[in-house]
Amino acid sequence: MVTNLLENNHLVLVGKVTSEKVYSHEIYGEKFYIFDLEVPRLSKAVDIIPITVSERLLTNFNLEIGKKLSVEGQFRSYNSYQNEKNKLILTVFAKDITEIDENGEEENQDVVTNEVTLSGYVCKKPIYRQTPFDREISDLLLAVNRAYNKSDYIPCIAWGRNARFCQNMEVGTELKIVGRVQSRKYEKKFEDGTSEIRVAYEVSISSMEIVDKNEENSEATNQIVG
Repeated sequence: MVTNLLENNHLVLVGKVTSEKVYSHEIYGEKFYIFDLEVPRLSKAVDIIPITVSERLLTNFNLEIGKKLSVEGQFRSYNSYQNEKNKLILTVFAKDITEIDENGEEENQDVVTNEVTLSGYVCKKPIYRQTPFDREISDLLLAVNRAYNKSDYIPCIAWGRNARFCQNMEVGTELKIVGRVQSRKYEKKFEDGTSEIRVAYEVSISSMEIVDKNEENSEATNQIVG
């Protein structure tokens, strides 16, 4: 159930643990750890999503590689300053973790769960482009309000009809989107001619709606991404 705290930013992932937990940071004596969760797509590909979790949620079971979990929480961002450069780091902040018994009678092996709902504001002009295969794409950066006057800045990607819908969208437009969290590898090239493979995290949009405060002329578009 989505609580008031999670109305602007709520997700559920189901997948398998693929790494040992690694210490991340400590706040007011509470330790936090990061581990990777492998979440399958319908296409049989997988996304490897970083999960940040409090030690409080790990008291009832051991976090073992291969264990299947359901994670409920928020998709969050924070700034990391490395080599005098600012880098946006994305992670899933776990609010609740449930261990799934794959041998249970009610377990449906065909269910793929990866859904995130975000409500926020377009904070950069969307970038519309077409691939060499004529696939339409728009890149969005969504500012999602959080408690204590904080915000998360979430990269989102729209396809097809949704991409066309976004291309003329103004900065400050309030959106509600539904999609899935995905990981994507890309090659980063440097001025000295070297390069390295990096991983980007973003929300692939399946549906979106412009939020109309007057609730009179709400614009909406829906495009299911296969």
